[in-house]
Amino acid sequence: MAQKMLVVDYSKCTGCRTCEMACSLYREGKCSPALSRNRVVKFEVEGVNVPTTCANCGKPYCMLICPMKAIVIDNRTGAVVVNEEKCVGCRACAVACPLGQANYHPERKVAIKCDLCGGDPQCVRFCPSGAISYQTMDQSLMNKRRQFFSRILQEGVS
Repeated sequence: MAQKMLVVDYSKCTGCRTCEMACSLYREGKCSPALSRNRVVKFEVEGVNVPTTCANCGKPYCMLICPMKAIVIDNRTGAVVVNEEKCVGCRACAVACPLGQANYHPERKVAIKCDLCGGDPQCVRFCPSGAISYQTMDQSLMNKRRQFFSRILQEGVS
């Protein structure tokens, strides 16, 4: 089975932050953006909202830098996950992540990050605008190609 990833269509994001609420509710049992594993970055002047989450890198810096080897790749989902039992809360992963997606749980004193909800990402399930989807790399690339060539054809016809 091909591994999947979160794909964001920024043009569809309304900035409602439902993805943050769904994530924190699923993971923590309460609606708290501070405890969400994803974030919506708002660019007020431009009027753009950008949902961000872990890219689950092929060579994750967070995993490579972790002194306790508390971060591993889940072979089933491909997600880069934190083993909270091994994590000492040093935050090296947060410093190392080039996308700023490793976070720190202020109560449990451990690293937290998106783990794709075990293969059923709640941010995708509850995004009211469909801005976040869960696709294979092949599906994502094919959709991008279709969008690109659709624009080319529309511009050529006009």
